[in-house]
Amino acid sequence: MGFTREQLKNFEGRAVPDLLGPDVRLLFVGINPGLWTAATQTHFCHPSNRFYPALRRAGLIGLDIDTNVGMTDAQRAAFLARGMGISNLVPRATARASEIDGAELRRGGVRLLATLATSRPTVAAIAGVTAYRLAFGRPGAVMGRQEPDVWGAQIWVIPNPSGLNAHETVESVARWFAEVGRAAGLL
Repeated sequence: MGFTREQLKNFEGRAVPDLLGPDVRLLFVGINPGLWTAATQTHFCHPSNRFYPALRRAGLIGLDIDTNVGMTDAQRAAFLARGMGISNLVPRATARASEIDGAELRRGGVRLLATLATSRPTVAAIAGVTAYRLAFGRPGAVMGRQEPDVWGAQIWVIPNPSGLNAHETVESVARWFAEVGRAAGLL
């Protein structure tokens, strides 16, 4: 299965609900859902996205997610049972993250703080240093652990696993995923 550009355009602006369970220890935070993600209702879901291959290589999942159709209910349950969750700074689907402006990212930062207050993960791993800088007004932020912790959660900035991020590979993203997985006590 695949989608045509015309089919994907129908998903512009759609939201993808957070994937959160009661015992989330590691919360991955994307910038916003892409159109393929909105179509499949599965975060980080696009055939070129490195998210699921990197999670597998890091040892955080043993699942093979079919990015053409997204997660099954059983895969979602296994992901949550592993102590992981997924959210986004901005829930609105766009073709590219660059369609999200600074004001919307700042509102997304406030949204994330509310999510952290209720879900209380051990680690929140925000995928994308530029988005983090804008969302939290930290222009000098670099990849890695940020200070201070928020609601007891370590805040980490990790690479965006999107296939559009030419600076990263599955292996480099997997190294970051393993690091936040260890910080969350999952590895």
